[in-house]
Amino acid sequence: MNENWRAERVNMIRGLIVAAAPGIAEEIKWVKPTNPAGVPTFTLDGLVCTVETYKDKVKVTFARGASLPDPAGVFNASLDAGTRRAVDLREADVLDATAFSDLIRAAVEFNRSR
Repeated sequence: MNENWRAERVNMIRGLIVAAAPGIAEEIKWVKPTNPAGVPTFTLDGLVCTVETYKDKVKVTFARGASLPDPAGVFNASLDAGTRRAVDLREADVLDATAFSDLIRAAVEFNRSR
């Protein structure tokens, strides 16, 4: 078991986000004693997604995920939420990088169309 898998996964996700949406801004929000590193938040013409780490997973939450097309079925969490959708990734999970990047681009386009 790789003790650094969450940090490695976050870095990989960050790379996909930045590559898919040139000009996207990353900001750390919600720093508190129980989460001193805060939550990476990505915005471009509005909130695109947040990336949170938990003991057993990394969660990427799309602010307007319920409005985005997901033909590859990348979303696997918060599927019954009214507005958001999420992707939960555990250590052994494989992320479809192309489909994930398509979701990032769709989120930016959604922000721009509002």
